[in-house]
Amino acid sequence: MLNLYDALAFRGTTEFPARLKCAIEALDAGYMPLHQCVNQGGQADASHMAVTVLDVTEVQDDIRARIGVFFTEVVGGCSCGDEPFEQPVYCELGVTIDRQSGDAVFNVIETAGQGGI
Repeated sequence: MLNLYDALAFRGTTEFPARLKCAIEALDAGYMPLHQCVNQGGQADASHMAVTVLDVTEVQDDIRARIGVFFTEVVGGCSCGDEPFEQPVYCELGVTIDRQSGDAVFNVIETAGQGGI
């Protein structure tokens, strides 16, 4: 399971959003459901992913954050002569983090489609 325990050390401080952003950007993108955000049928390429922490709330035993994610979708060509092309994508994900263990789960909140990186 994915763990963001190190970011929890800054919970309740003004540094928490920045630490959470860094922790998420350092993750293997396979932990996030970016494949659900692509809109051209391509593959998510998070090699130049950028994360923005939009909101953080504490609810019972969890910390819930809403993040914006900018990444690239690589779309294959339509025929033998077409080269793959890249399309910028933006989506919003929810992150639920257990306050005790640091275990985290991502879910898609909104897919805005094309965006800038």
